[in-house]
Amino acid sequence: MHIKSQTEYKLKTPPEDAISSVKFGPHTNQFLLVGSWDCSVRLYDVTTNTLRHKYTHDSPVLDVCFQDAVHSYSGGLDNTLKMYDFNSTSETVLGSHSNAVRCVEYCSEINGIITGSWDNTIKLWDPRSPHCSGTYNCGDKVYTMSTCGEKLIVGTAGRKILVWDLRNMTYVNQRRDSSLKYQTRAIRCFPNKQGFVLSSIEGRVAVEYLDTSPEVQKKKYAFKCHRIKEDGLERIYPVNAISFHAYYNTFATGGSDGYVNIWDGFNKKRLCQFHQYNTSITSLSFSHSGTVLAIACSNLNEEEVPPNSIPDDAIYIRHVTDQETKPK
Repeated sequence: MHIKSQTEYKLKTPPEDAISSVKFGPHTNQFLLVGSWDCSVRLYDVTTNTLRHKYTHDSPVLDVCFQDAVHSYSGGLDNTLKMYDFNSTSETVLGSHSNAVRCVEYCSEINGIITGSWDNTIKLWDPRSPHCSGTYNCGDKVYTMSTCGEKLIVGTAGRKILVWDLRNMTYVNQRRDSSLKYQTRAIRCFPNKQGFVLSSIEGRVAVEYLDTSPEVQKKKYAFKCHRIKEDGLERIYPVNAISFHAYYNTFATGGSDGYVNIWDGFNKKRLCQFHQYNTSITSLSFSHSGTVLAIACSNLNEEEVPPNSIPDDAIYIRHVTDQETKPK
């Protein structure tokens, strides 16, 4: 039994199937949006540990985001993008893709919602007159994406990375191959907008820079993580989740090894590792101030031999300190 710190607790009434996405609201340590394979989107008040709202899709939900404190967006295997208004508890279907909606992001710079789909496209949506304002081909299934100011970084199948400028979507700004040899699992941008971090299914993370000049590109690097050595064998796990601390530019990674690590990407150091959780980490979200980290744990059916009993799906709320998150 791992000793849980006093600063960590489980959310009550968690989803009833695997948790796909957890995201804190803008400017808050209090409200957390959660999407799940149980087809629900849930809003939790983490300070009182209560479920405040819940709405559903027809199929599993793969991603969620806030536009502001009272509007959420969500998409998943029903191919539709929904908006929910927490004040009026009303939902609106904005539109759809021709395959699953894998990623949903809000970009304040253009005041737009962006969806990435397994239909090989990204779509932009205008929240003021809910409709699609543009569809853009990415050439392959979209697996992950992240906004970086007015730029959008998209990771697709086939290890491709596309950089778009959301103010001018007539062409792709940059096309890159991932510097990691295996399938991309997650991409998140540095809050200082200089670059991004990407993770793969093969226990590796890469730190990349957007500036294409050779002297800046020399700074990029990759490292191994989320690997466990036992009896002379090294088990290698997917790195499923990345979340940045908004002020320190440090980031947390979560893997199918059940560990959460916090890294200082600029100084190439691991700052800390939490205790091992009882199953895969599927999603992570730092709160606005960086003092709270939401940790989603769900079994992803990745083991060759399934466990005798499937661990419960759980969301842990952990209060983190400067000692754990601030560069040394």
